[in-house]
Amino acid sequence: MILYRLYAIAIVLLFFMASCGDDPKGNSSSVAEKDQKTDSVTDDSTVSTDTTKIKNDEEEENKFVLTEDNAVDFFYEYQKDLTVDKVKITTRLGSFTVQLYDNVPYHKANFIYLTRKGYFDDTQFHRVVKDFIIQGGNSDDRKTGRKRSEIGRYLLPPDTRKGHRHHRGTLSMPSSEKEENPHMLASPYEFFIVVTDPGSYHLDGDFTPFGRVIKGMDVVDKINQVETGEGDWPQQNIYIQKAEVVE
Repeated sequence: MILYRLYAIAIVLLFFMASCGDDPKGNSSSVAEKDQKTDSVTDDSTVSTDTTKIKNDEEEENKFVLTEDNAVDFFYEYQKDLTVDKVKITTRLGSFTVQLYDNVPYHKANFIYLTRKGYFDDTQFHRVVKDFIIQGGNSDDRKTGRKRSEIGRYLLPPDTRKGHRHHRGTLSMPSSEKEENPHMLASPYEFFIVVTDPGSYHLDGDFTPFGRVIKGMDVVDKINQVETGEGDWPQQNIYIQKAEVVE
C-alpha cells in the first residue's frame, strides 16, 4: 500500500513538472508574436507619417495665391521663361486662336498663366455687343467664383503706350468696375475682342490691347451675332469649352 501511494505521488509530480515546463515556452511564443505586431505597427506608422508630410508639402505649395501686392512681381518673373505666345479658344460655335504681344509682358503672362491653370474652361462670353465686341472670362456659376478665390484677387496696371490700337480682331483687357479704380486697373480674369471694322479706336488709351486673333475670326463674328438679352448676355450661353496654350 505504501509503495502504491509513493508511485501515485511520483506520477502527480512528473505531470506537474511537465506542465510547468510548457508555460515558459508558450509565454515566449506569445511575446515574440507581440514583438512582431509592434514592429509592424511601427513600420506602418512611419510610412503614414512620411505620406502625410509629402501631402502637407504639396498643399503648402498649392496655397500660393495672387494678391495686389505680389501679382506684378510674380508675372515679371513668370514672363521671363515664356516661350509661347498663342492660345486656342474652343466654343460650340467653333474655335479661334489669339497671339499675344511680347511687349505687353504682364498681360501676356497673366493670360498664359490663367489658361494653364484651367481658369477659362467653362467660363462664358457673357457680354456680346453687336458690331462692337465680345467679352469673355466670366460666368454666373459658383465654380468660377471659387476658381478666382483659389488663384487670387488682384488687378493689373494698364499698359497702353506700346503702340497697339483697337483694330478689328484685337484682344484687350477691360478695366475693373470697382468704384475705387481711378487708374483704370485691368480686370485680369476677363478679356474682350473687337469686332468693329476697321476698329474701335475710341478705346485706345483707356484699355490695354495685348494680342490679336490670328485664326478663326469668322467664329468670333458668329459669337457676335447671337441673340442677346438684358445686359448684353447671350440668350443661349456661349461657353468656353476649352482654352489651351499652343506649345
